[in-house]
Amino acid sequence: MEKVTLTDVKEARETIKDVVLKTDLLENIRLSEKTGAKVWYKCENLQRTGSFKIRGACNKIAHLTDEEKAHGVIASSAGNHAQGVALSAKNVGIKATICMPATAPVSKVAATKSYGAEVVLHGNVYDDAHAKAVEIQQETGATFLEPFNDKEVIAGQGTIGLEIFEQLDGNVDTVLVPVGGGGIVAGIATALKGLKPDVKIVGVQTCNIPSMKVSYEAGKVTSAFNDVTIADGIAVKTPGDLTFDIISKKVDEIITVTEEEIAEAILFMMENQKLVSEGAGAVSTAALLSGKYKPAKGENVVCVVSGGNIDINTLYRIMSVALKEQGRRLSMVAELADEPGALAKFVSIFAENGANVLSINQDKLATGKHIKKQIVEATIETVSFDQINIIKSALVENGIKAEYL
Repeated sequence: MEKVTLTDVKEARETIKDVVLKTDLLENIRLSEKTGAKVWYKCENLQRTGSFKIRGACNKIAHLTDEEKAHGVIASSAGNHAQGVALSAKNVGIKATICMPATAPVSKVAATKSYGAEVVLHGNVYDDAHAKAVEIQQETGATFLEPFNDKEVIAGQGTIGLEIFEQLDGNVDTVLVPVGGGGIVAGIATALKGLKPDVKIVGVQTCNIPSMKVSYEAGKVTSAFNDVTIADGIAVKTPGDLTFDIISKKVDEIITVTEEEIAEAILFMMENQKLVSEGAGAVSTAALLSGKYKPAKGENVVCVVSGGNIDINTLYRIMSVALKEQGRRLSMVAELADEPGALAKFVSIFAENGANVLSINQDKLATGKHIKKQIVEATIETVSFDQINIIKSALVENGIKAEYL
């Protein structure tokens, strides 16, 4: 017997309908033209709290007993789950305690507090916050709310699948879904496979933490961690056993994308759809832009944009990476002669070749490699790799040595 069914998802929709928004399904014309398919965005970044997480949290809290509600709820999170739990608890008038790492972005801590939750900052990473949450749970008897490995949570996330099916009148061929612990893809797969068995569900993870892909290929829950990721919303080292069981049966494929591909996808979405996505929400777009998933001509493809809660400082750094990957920004450290006109000559090369100087730093008092040399740091705005190659050649022709960052 299935642990989460289409009926569970339909019941969840009735449970959460007065709290959760039915988010827009928007076609991305540029991506449709690029791939030859018809590409749609399911905009959970426009959901209340800026993420799909409120769906599962709201459904879970609605299923608590009166006794459990009386003791309040507790969760550990660095962002989206925290806000979903906080708002859901506020709506039913129960106490919520959220343990977050002391390093969590100030904006996310403030947002969680704004929904009425008590925030406990502890440790430097999620695992520290989780351990603290378990400690408080044992002291208070509060109900611990799992972020993904829970039947009601999965059913709540599955309501996204119901909306996609209805918004496209059943004409959906493939859905690309971000994967971390697996709650959202398990829920969507349960809903859509129940309505249309031949629909293809493709999970997308970051190469840095490919835990579900590794588990999927091994046939058992397996931990995996290669490096940190900008897709913090899917940074889960070990998937849930319940989510894995559903995914292994209902998900057709799991692919991975690189950090650079995620960064480029975030930039693409901002420029071409005017949507702000966090790293996790952009992996589905990254799968198409990178060619990791190649749809058939005319295929109806839905990219789930799971959330938009990205720290503005993080976004700035991501944009720098994405622009560099597209040949639209070049940073260098150049060695110039310490003589009048050397800096002007250096800058004129950029102007003559149509590049714009974004920043330049010259400190002749700093220690250089040679007394008769000066070191200059520069970042320029370019339009293509061809232009970059022309500028590099011009620097060499003018006897300027540069190291490109």
